[in-house]
Amino acid sequence: MNIRTAVIQRQFNRSSAGTYDAHALVQRNMANRLANSLQEGEFGVGKDWSDILEIGCGTGALTERLVNDWSDASITALDIAPAMIKAAEQRLLMNTPNQSGISQVTPARVSFLQADVETWAPDAPRASFDLIVSSACFQWLSDPKQTLGHLRRMLRAGGMLVFATFGPDTFHELHKSFDDAYRASGMQPQRHGLSFRSAEQWDSLLRETGFSNLRYEHSIQTEKYASVRDFLFSVKAMGASASEAVSKSGLGSRRLFANMYKAYGEQFGLDGGIAATYELLFIYALADK
Repeated sequence: MNIRTAVIQRQFNRSSAGTYDAHALVQRNMANRLANSLQEGEFGVGKDWSDILEIGCGTGALTERLVNDWSDASITALDIAPAMIKAAEQRLLMNTPNQSGISQVTPARVSFLQADVETWAPDAPRASFDLIVSSACFQWLSDPKQTLGHLRRMLRAGGMLVFATFGPDTFHELHKSFDDAYRASGMQPQRHGLSFRSAEQWDSLLRETGFSNLRYEHSIQTEKYASVRDFLFSVKAMGASASEAVSKSGLGSRRLFANMYKAYGEQFGLDGGIAATYELLFIYALADK
């Protein structure tokens, strides 16, 4: 396991203990919207999936929908963090009873695996799944082109890859405020947190790796937080630290953050709080036959 993967695993293991679900309102909305689009048979694609792979199952919000919506499907759910998998297993055992009141979660129906999808090698790596789905995970991929090619080889001809992720306008208020804080001190700004790919960038990567019939949905969701500190605490509680950059120029982090808080409040303050933007991308792609 490389250092980057270990850091991500540690962050999500920490956030699985109750804090993730309490703060991940946007992520839950993404998972439900993704599941609804599949259940409604949108995009001219049938919905009789038999073998489903979910990448980055987290605490199981999307997994629960998959189990309930496709009662005949076999589901493999991956996550890099063992504590997240444990939380997902508990959610499904409690919330997915059949008509007899017995949980639908059996090893034959749902397999939870701790794995990094970028290095995972399934027992039958070719043509194993007819649907691969993921919500709020692909922004963490370190080599998306290689990983998309890896996933394409796992899909049967005509199978579908569906994922929701964040677009480049996500947290633009935070990045603008950090830039202002750096420049106010005559310093070159550093990026704090992830950089997010655009729909056009995902389109190029998907076409290069053998996907076609690409379709996209895009929306902006603005959340209100009581303060910048509350916003950053919420992001950290979801396992995604927004402040990992380290100043190399001697400007103390306390001063840097104080300047950032001030810039954020002045530019993006709301009545009784501050705004934070989430750009949501929903991407649907077919594996070439």
